[in-house]
Amino acid sequence: MKHFVFSRKQFFMLVVCIAAGFIIGYAYNLAKKERMMTITDLQTYEREDNYREQLIDQQERNKQLTAEVHDLTNAVRDYEKKVADTDYEQVVEEADDLRLMLGNISTKGKGVKVTLADADYNPASVNPNEYIVHESHVFTVINELKIAGAEAVAVNGHRLRTNSYIRCTGPVIVVDGKQFPAPFTIEAIGDNATINASLNLRGGVLDQLLHDNIVVTVEENRMIEMVANKQGV
Repeated sequence: MKHFVFSRKQFFMLVVCIAAGFIIGYAYNLAKKERMMTITDLQTYEREDNYREQLIDQQERNKQLTAEVHDLTNAVRDYEKKVADTDYEQVVEEADDLRLMLGNISTKGKGVKVTLADADYNPASVNPNEYIVHESHVFTVINELKIAGAEAVAVNGHRLRTNSYIRCTGPVIVVDGKQFPAPFTIEAIGDNATINASLNLRGGVLDQLLHDNIVVTVEENRMIEMVANKQGV
């Protein structure tokens, strides 16, 4: 049996070859993994890009449909005005009143602007709820405005509908799914004299708010403009 004896040079070359083979194999596997990751990333990007395009298309379609609804609503109103005579005049007015309540048509006129703000922090107060505005305070003002005959009401610029909802979530209130932080601005279009008299009744809304440490500001006889609600918003 022959015995092979490696010289130092041969042994060194053997180690170099083994190391080179290991490096080449590792580099190949790494390149293969990177290539697979690149393909996966590309597929993910293509799917996301496709979703973005679909979303943009849907948003554009929604804008077109909203514009069509707005145009059709105006066309119906124009038609009603043309065909309205003595018998139908009251019906047309009632239809417009209903549209105002639903927020389906824009409106403007004089009214009031009521701002509710949190009171300054009182270190002596154990309960922080004693100096912040809650949905109950906003509800109180809105209800009083409606009782006083307000034609349209908005909270922080959001037009209220007959089925609008308001709830409190920590330091903000949610109106029809939209969050608004304090201060809360409530605007109403209607007869100024009636609304002001209703708000300023002794022991009425304003006195209750002040008792609850709410900072109240009332601006009277303001020209207010409210746009129509978008469909589904």
